[in-house]
Amino acid sequence: MEKSPFPLVPLHWFGFGYTAVVVSGGIVGYVKAGRVASLAAGLLFGSLAGLGSYQMSQDPRNVWVFLAATSVTFVGVLGLRSYYYGKVMPVGLIAGASLLMAAKVGVRMLMTSD
Repeated sequence: MEKSPFPLVPLHWFGFGYTAVVVSGGIVGYVKAGRVASLAAGLLFGSLAGLGSYQMSQDPRNVWVFLAATSVTFVGVLGLRSYYYGKVMPVGLIAGASLLMAAKVGVRMLMTSD
């Protein structure tokens, strides 16, 4: 019996978990600092991550909304904010989660490319 190159947990489930982290980060930023921009960004990018996760659940090769619109954008923007302000929570946490998701999706793309 040949072993499948794909993990037991489908990638889109990790995406839905990442969606929850992004939305939660926006809510925490709003509650802790009263920043409406944090809430708006969390809800907007969380919605995009949810849409991308749903698209991946329908077609595992359809990763562009998830990868480009959320993960890579958050790695850049939140990574710089975390570095500039020296804060890990919640900005650095979400930047780290975004980096992990971008890497996971990127590796999956390389594994499935023809």
